[in-house]
Formats: sequence, structure tokens, C-alpha cells
Amino acid sequence: MRANCWKGRNEVEVRDVPDPGILNRRDAIVKITSTAICGSDLHLLDGYVPTMQDGDVMGHEFMGEVVEVGPGVDPSRLRIGDRVVVPFPIACGACNACTAQLYSCCENTNPNAGIAEKMFGHPVAGIFGYSHLTGGFAGGQAEYARVPFADVNPLKIESDLSDEQVLFLSDILPTGYMGAEMADIQPTDVVAVWGAGPVGQFAMDSARVLGAAQIIAIDHEPYRLEMAAHQGYTTINFDQEPVLDRLKELTGGRGPDKCIDAVGLEATHGSALLSGYDRIKQAVRSETDRPHALREAIMACRSGGIVSVIGVYGGFIDKFPAGAWMNRSLTLRTGQCHVQRYMQPLLQRIERGEIDPTRVITHRLPLQEAPHGYEIFKQKQENCEKVVLHP
Repeated sequence: MRANCWKGRNEVEVRDVPDPGILNRRDAIVKITSTAICGSDLHLLDGYVPTMQDGDVMGHEFMGEVVEVGPGVDPSRLRIGDRVVVPFPIACGACNACTAQLYSCCENTNPNAGIAEKMFGHPVAGIFGYSHLTGGFAGGQAEYARVPFADVNPLKIESDLSDEQVLFLSDILPTGYMGAEMADIQPTDVVAVWGAGPVGQFAMDSARVLGAAQIIAIDHEPYRLEMAAHQGYTTINFDQEPVLDRLKELTGGRGPDKCIDAVGLEATHGSALLSGYDRIKQAVRSETDRPHALREAIMACRSGGIVSVIGVYGGFIDKFPAGAWMNRSLTLRTGQCHVQRYMQPLLQRIERGEIDPTRVITHRLPLQEAPHGYEIFKQKQENCEKVVLHP
């Protein structure tokens, strides 16, 4: 089959690779009909996530048709011919974390748990196409994918909704929604979102459906801010005005009630001095992540507010404003998304027309053009917000 593979830092390549097969009794093989490039894939591309190897199949947002099932798959849950969306974290469904619906913290699905323990203190779930740190599972930017624990994870789509309407249930829509849910939004809340990429856009949409009074988008790409403004959200271009000053102006000096970091470890903005400091430390590997958006969200949030973090962080950060966090009674909530918890409720919101996931799609490409998709997405060319690939 054809698959988009990691070749080295800043290089991906579509190659012929062996077809996946059933390895465990509860596996399924999915023929992929749609897949996507995620912002967190760029962290792999840029070399900031360790343990990637030449030939690793990329991608963790995909859906398609079940073409084979293992003998241990419950036929009442999944059958050949079912149309499914596959969540990016692989969950066993039975461990302590899964029982608590903390699916991205599954204790059983990462065969390289020892590596994760060294990085994070405890293991995390296996993730499709996201390095050997999270299990080395082949990803979904391919013609076929093996799906472990297939009677637990995939969501069956039994309506006539298009792929594009449901594809992002695999990751970015639940991630944005979880970011808003963790913020415990109240009807009077002003919610500020750092990052107007696809996850940030869905965090804003989710804050809206959860009842926020005002939503503020913070970015510097005009097309992303225009996309947010088209939805009625207030925008701040951090290249044109100081973010903290503008947020105080918009909130009577108090600051946003809830702040959502949808940027993560490759934040690009901030003062020239601090930005340069982070880039140098990251380049020499004395700091793994550039946390400017997180720092700014903490400093901006009103006293007693909530900072919700859904941008991906991989290791260690410097200059964390612990004093502001502790002394002003801020609550910090975060996590890789527990996608399985949100898929069915969000599918219902899509069916009711409350959220339109297709609004972030700007590019549709054949799988063979995946390297071009990565390039325009990374470089923010052609007003690229979200790339969907078709095998």
C-alpha cells in the first residue's frame, strides 16, 4: 500500500509499505477513505518529538471502512463493512484510566511504556502515527490501517453525513471541545483562546455552544483571524498590539475569565528577547518546548480563573510563571484529549447543526501529495488552515 512516512527532520515521503494485517484477536483493518494533517504532526516533522524513525507512517486523524476483523472482536460492536471514525488515542477500555474515561492515559496500549515513563513519570496510551514514545503504531495517512482494540475505539457512522463532517471527531473537534469543557464556562464568561488554527477554532466554537458571553481569538495570521471574526469572535493580532494590554482593555482591567492555550510547544510570538531565548534553548535541547502562549495565558487570566491547556507539550519548559499561578488562585487544567468520551455527543451536535467541522477545511489533496500538504500547512502558505488527504 501507499503511505506517508517520516523520512527525517522536515521531510516526509509517500512510499510503498507492507499492508497491515491482523496481529491480535481484537484488531481490525480499516480501508481509509479520508485522513488529515494535524498541527501536532508538525511537531514530529520539526523533530521535537523523540523516537521517530525513518519509515514511520504518519497521521492520527482518519476514518474509513472496516474490511477485516480479528476473531476476538465482538460482532455486536463492529463488523466488516462498518463505516468508522478512529480516535487517535488507543484505549483498552478496561484499565483504571479507561474506566475513569481518561482514555489518553490508558495503562495497557503502549508497548513502549518504559520510554514514556522516563519522559512523563507514568505511561500514556498508544497513539497512531506519533513516535515510538507512544507505541510506534503505524498512522492513518495511508491506504489501510490496523486498529487495535477495535471493539472499544472506533465510532460507527450510521447516517449519511459526509466524511468531512465527521472526520475531525478523530481528534481536533473533541480536543477543542475538551479545552472549552475544562474551562467550566459560565454564561458571563469572557474566554480567550491562544491560537486560531483548527484546534483553536473548534475551542472557540465549543466555548460558544457552551454559552460563553464573549470569545477572543489571539493569533497573527490574518486568514486565521478572519476565519474567527467571520464566526463573530473578537480578534487580537499579536504582531500589531500587546496582547495583555488589549485583553485588559476588553475586560475592564480584570482579564479573561477563562484562557485556552491551543498552541503548545512551538509558540512563535512574544517579545523578541524571550522568543529568542526560547528558540536558542530549544535548538540546543536545554529546553524542549517554547511555552510563550502558556506563560501569557497565565499572566492574562483573571484572578481565580481557569487556564485550560490543549496545545501539545512534550517535555520541559523554562520561565514558568509559578508565582502568578499560585498567588492568584488560578486553576490549570490540561490533558491529551480523551477522544472516545466525546465522539458520540459531538456527533449529535454535528447532526443538530450546532457545530460545522467542515468550516476549517481549506485544502483537499490526494495522499500522494501529502508532502506538499505538510509544506503549505507548516509554512502557512495559500491561507492553509486544514488539509484533508484522500488515499
